[in-house]
Amino acid sequence: MGDQVMDSVRVLVVEDSADQRLLLRLYFERAGCEVETATSGESAMEALTRLEPDLVVVDLVLPGMDGWSLTERIRAERPQVAIAITSVLDTADYPEADATLPKPVTGDDVRRVLRETVPRWTRA
Repeated sequence: MGDQVMDSVRVLVVEDSADQRLLLRLYFERAGCEVETATSGESAMEALTRLEPDLVVVDLVLPGMDGWSLTERIRAERPQVAIAITSVLDTADYPEADATLPKPVTGDDVRRVLRETVPRWTRA
């Protein structure tokens, strides 16, 4: 008992826009994930000290530490964590990551990213 909760995919969404944060949370929760959110790169790094997410979704334009710097820090400090970049910017400007989620994001996009980055995610 409780194994299913322990085995759920954990996602950290780093997004300063309240609307986008809510939308991403809903899409990942509908896909069966446990979701935490952060509104800045600094709060995301703090969250990473207490969470062990399978995937971090990083918006590029953030207050303070931007998404490029945050991606670099996550890669250096948590190399086992998958990173998906979300932005309205051209994907050519994205830093190297495991997946991309160009805005506007759809539920299908979220499921594609989970299939690509978290092999144990098995929800249809």
